[in-house]
Amino acid sequence: MALKDDLLKQLDEGYPAFKQTFAGLTDEQMNRIFLGTWSVKDLLSHVAGWHFEMGKGLERVGQGQRPTPEGVDYSNGDTWNAKFATDKKPLTPKHMVAELDASFAAYRKAAASIPDARYEPGRTVDRMIHTNAIDHYKEHGKQIQDWRKTLR
Repeated sequence: MALKDDLLKQLDEGYPAFKQTFAGLTDEQMNRIFLGTWSVKDLLSHVAGWHFEMGKGLERVGQGQRPTPEGVDYSNGDTWNAKFATDKKPLTPKHMVAELDASFAAYRKAAASIPDARYEPGRTVDRMIHTNAIDHYKEHGKQIQDWRKTLR
């Protein structure tokens, strides 16, 4: 299987698995702080924010450009994470999940649009898809699952 096909398959399997980790939580549970200063809804804001930002990066790569636009610095992840969570604070959990779904669809579309030749093991596209999606879902999915065990 080509790397592109493999990564898209991992996205298509990883995203629904991630969503299962918070399926069935009440609004109160989705808003309850459990990870430092973050709730499940805040984590979803964070994931959606990176989907949108890095989806645009994937689009740029597909056009032969650098993933990061001129003048933008992603090196301070904490600043970006706080921005993503703050920007989505007003949303209800239901609306945040819809936002997450929209962000995934855009990210998935951007990943699929990149020419096969740009998919090289360990290179930019491979790293972006792992860091901002596949591995991200596993990291935060596990945190949510571990927290859910404390609810019983």
